[in-house]
Amino acid sequence: MHSLWEKQSFLSADVTIIGAGITGLSAAATFKELDPSLSVIVLEKGVLPTGASTKNAGFACFGSVSELLNDVETLGENGMISLVEKRWDGLQKTCQRLGRSVIDLQVKNGYELIFDRSSNALQQIEYVNSLLSPLFQGSVFRNANEKLEAFGFGTTTDLIENTFEGQLDTGKLISSLWNYCNQLGIKVHTGCHVTDIKEEETCVRVASDDVVFKSEKVAICTNAFTKKLLKKEELDIVPGRGIVMSIIPKQPLKFEGTFHYHDGYYYFRDYYDKLLYGGGRNLALEEEQTDSFGINESVKKKLIEDLETIILPDQEYEIEMTWSGIMAFGSNKSPIVKKLSNRIAMGVRLGGMGVAIGSLVGEEVAELLTAD
Repeated sequence: MHSLWEKQSFLSADVTIIGAGITGLSAAATFKELDPSLSVIVLEKGVLPTGASTKNAGFACFGSVSELLNDVETLGENGMISLVEKRWDGLQKTCQRLGRSVIDLQVKNGYELIFDRSSNALQQIEYVNSLLSPLFQGSVFRNANEKLEAFGFGTTTDLIENTFEGQLDTGKLISSLWNYCNQLGIKVHTGCHVTDIKEEETCVRVASDDVVFKSEKVAICTNAFTKKLLKKEELDIVPGRGIVMSIIPKQPLKFEGTFHYHDGYYYFRDYYDKLLYGGGRNLALEEEQTDSFGINESVKKKLIEDLETIILPDQEYEIEMTWSGIMAFGSNKSPIVKKLSNRIAMGVRLGGMGVAIGSLVGEEVAELLTAD
């Protein structure tokens, strides 16, 4: 049983957002930016954002050549270009809203490691550049083999460089976005595991354990966990668990920037005196299609093998931490932003690119619910 004060100040709002990751907080911020008079609450089932918003490696990227070629196959040329534009615009939106220095954004360039000279990615650099040139006003990718020796990688034959790619501090991103929402008067309630959403004639009831929140509009921003919440909806969403490790090298790193290989399934970057390294879910795709956190030891073993033979050959290191995050994928990497009714909409399935596209998806779902 709740008091009058609780019902008035905590359990009723004009807008309820489900999910306090990058997308959910961005949606909440957009609602207040569009109409400061709105009361907005955000519900998060964990103490911290549950999926991958605080569990990624902090890549401010929009795709390697290999990844973008795969996107052309699933989305077509125009679809790939549109997706890159959304990711790029999402990154710019985050920077404009929070400030580059606040989230520790550093543009040190990105690289794709190639292990076979016959790789399709090498042959298609100029093709991908031609597709992206109108968006970036010039070439994005180039062969950067002159840097290979200095970087000291093992078994790598070629290096493709992206001069637009950067890296950021994920913790600072979420904490500053959370603070920004607080400044706008948005209430964030953690420990609220939403179990049911029921639309009635005058409002939408969102049930979380023994608490019911009432609001005019509801935005669902739960990414990989959306199918559990919307059991009756046919959704092309598959969870994907990813491993990230924090590694302390015994010697200074020979490289800076963000790096990808094997179609973006593996990735690493410098983080001051550390190395952040993760991926490898392609080794056990079915096993890693889970929304349960944990470490797949066979995947971790392969990551360590590559660490010792490709990234830090003949170098000593210490694994400081290992963790996992839960992403969301589908038949293609385009996000799902759509209305379920006049009062309810969702922005989900970020395709492993939540750092880049999350702000824009949050903005789009908020605009969708305020358009009528």
